[in-house]
Amino acid sequence: MNALNIEKLVSEFPLVKQLIALEEVCWFNPNITTLAEGLPHVGLDQTNIKDASERLARFAPYLMKAFPETAPSKGIIESEVVAIPAMKKVLEQQYDTQITGQLLLKKDSHLPISGSIKARGGIYEVLTHAEKLALEAGLLSESDDYSKLFTDEFRDFFKQYSIAVGSTGNLGMSIGIMSAKLGFSVSVHMSADAREWKKSKLRAHGVTVVEYEEDYGVAVEQGRKEAENDPSCFFIDDENSQTLFLGYSVAGERVKKQFDDMGITVDEQHPLFVYLPCGVGGGPGGVAFGLKMAFGDNVHCIFAEPTHSPCMLLGVHTGLHDAIAVQDIGIDNITAADGLAVGRASGFVGRAMERLLDGYYTVTDERMYHHLGELSKHEDIQLEPSALAGLLGPVWVSGNKEYRERVQLDDHKMKNATHLVWATGGGMVPEEEMASYIAKSGC
Repeated sequence: MNALNIEKLVSEFPLVKQLIALEEVCWFNPNITTLAEGLPHVGLDQTNIKDASERLARFAPYLMKAFPETAPSKGIIESEVVAIPAMKKVLEQQYDTQITGQLLLKKDSHLPISGSIKARGGIYEVLTHAEKLALEAGLLSESDDYSKLFTDEFRDFFKQYSIAVGSTGNLGMSIGIMSAKLGFSVSVHMSADAREWKKSKLRAHGVTVVEYEEDYGVAVEQGRKEAENDPSCFFIDDENSQTLFLGYSVAGERVKKQFDDMGITVDEQHPLFVYLPCGVGGGPGGVAFGLKMAFGDNVHCIFAEPTHSPCMLLGVHTGLHDAIAVQDIGIDNITAADGLAVGRASGFVGRAMERLLDGYYTVTDERMYHHLGELSKHEDIQLEPSALAGLLGPVWVSGNKEYRERVQLDDHKMKNATHLVWATGGGMVPEEEMASYIAKSGC
């Protein structure tokens, strides 16, 4: 995009000037609509979520055998929801803002197998592919006990096939660990910002890690090329995969059950706000879709991105979606939030969900590190930097009267609100790495 076009873009969308200046910004979507009006644009519905949920239930016996850490949850990969009242007080004092209602944390950071939100979508897509191959080969039927997949016979069968993916880290971890366990030959194409410990962990699981000096977009492109040259290779496309999206979406019905068990009401008088760190968009998009299907118009989903990688905000705000990258407007896409270091957002997710997302905001690396230290200090919860992007969300919502009035959320409703920050990763960060994060936080 040339300078003249950028000038035109800025005149049409003044917010872009603030993005270029790497300022923290918040944009509440004026085009938000009801679930009934927005759903047709997604192209998926409750039937698709039900199908995904049932597939994960079929695989649960296998997962219990292959990954004993999933035994307490009977092979279902799920995380807990916890209250963080001390952190709420810290945010209120720090930003001189009253956050009405309760503040909770969804600990996808501690999901079994790969310790991040990507354990939802990434593992689900690998399982879907494995099931398809086994069914087509006549080795499996949907009525079988899927624990039979944990045998040499199936590992030998899957060895004939390979899987490739491009990743900044966490998706590669989920897909690499799951694929290798099943027996697939798997290669993860990792961008320059991927953490060294994640590469080492993958290699320890027998995964081929291909490293690049460029960013996420190049890693994805190279992974796609590898798959195109090998008919037995399946490429998992984080940018456009409906299967990944649906793997994330089952989170909605599960959160609803968790809230029911916790006695938390979500209705017109008790709004729910969910703050989701966003990279390419598949994970937060799928989760937001599932939440919308579970709670309807009473849930308000907001995406959080680094100031150096605001790809979804840029794409949705300008209406250009994947036709524009942050690099096109001179932003470097270099951030400590490696899981969010994406220059170009998923066009599929942006177009599918743009009418159903309440807002988007950006946050600096320094603020993510600072909140990382505070959460560790006040709540004894350790996350990786990208997982802290959502913590600023309740402050933005609480401080924006115009937005709340527009979506008809008066003070009475806000007193009954639940704020849920989605912690996307960090459960498997090595101790010495976590110590360095906390040291950087200044807390």
